[in-house]
Amino acid sequence: MQRRTFIQALAGASLLGSLPLAASRALAATAGALSVDDLPPLKGELTLYLGRGEGGLYENVLQAIQKRNPDFTLNIRRGVTAALANTIVAEAKAGVRRADVFWAVDSGAIGLVNDAGLARKLPADLTGQLKEGFRYDNWSPVTGRIRTLPYNTGKLSADQIPDSVMALPDSGLSIGWAPAYASFQSFVTAMRLLEGEKATGEWLKAMNKRGKNYAGELGVVMAVERGEVDVGFANHYYTLRLKAGKPDAKVDLAFTKNDAGCLVNASGILALSEGELPVNFIRYLLTREVQSYLASEAYEIPLVGGVAPPEGLPSLATISPPKMDLTRLADLRPTLDLMRSVGVL
Repeated sequence: MQRRTFIQALAGASLLGSLPLAASRALAATAGALSVDDLPPLKGELTLYLGRGEGGLYENVLQAIQKRNPDFTLNIRRGVTAALANTIVAEAKAGVRRADVFWAVDSGAIGLVNDAGLARKLPADLTGQLKEGFRYDNWSPVTGRIRTLPYNTGKLSADQIPDSVMALPDSGLSIGWAPAYASFQSFVTAMRLLEGEKATGEWLKAMNKRGKNYAGELGVVMAVERGEVDVGFANHYYTLRLKAGKPDAKVDLAFTKNDAGCLVNASGILALSEGELPVNFIRYLLTREVQSYLASEAYEIPLVGGVAPPEGLPSLATISPPKMDLTRLADLRPTLDLMRSVGVL
């Protein structure tokens, strides 16, 4: 859905009445999530700290919400998610509260703020809209992203890729990775929590001997598609976006089982100030209109029941991610120390 269409549609009295017939039918099928038409209008003023992400698509959502609610003023401070989380904690220690809501592209940053005791408890009717495994008292996941192994379909088939991430260093495959990338570091944090410090350090040492470094995970996926490496580490949406623009791309997704290699992480949002307005703002992000838009345009995974996953991605029910409290990913410092000690960073 194009930016102008989405903003105009969400701002209207009924999104279904303003979309083409095919899109209307698609949204009508997502019966589990609430519609924006079911929500109270937003009135008043909020300050949102927004972690950068998704090429402006989050900005489109915010513009649409503001256009629909003319009596609502949203002040936005933009920045790197981790830096904003640290700013919120520092402001609180100084006795200052400037942010009413924090929307982070990584749940580890949410965990940092939550662990500082700054998040407000969310009502059960809001958190109850989320799928099982993604319900938290003090914050709400917005959309998910799963760790995957993009592989070159001209060189490999899916059954040639190990279903354990720990087996990859000994697989004989050439591998691309982006150790300096935040999503990769969250993945290593999950591995450290699941497998232990020693095993993770040994894995990193072995990988460092055979992994080819890239600046980011889109670069990893593009290198896989070009055949520079056989397989890589990346969030799922980089591969889906590449294939959407290049349908004949020689790349597809493989998944490990029950380990950090198929971790489902999430962007998330929490309320920092009291009152109904921050909570009702969060409700808009969980509507079927917003969730469907982010699934179709950002290829992110809807975490509210009844909204279809992005095209080309299997249902979460068919994947075997590890069970993990995502806020534990805030424990990033030991991960960085470990990566530096073994020479990865």
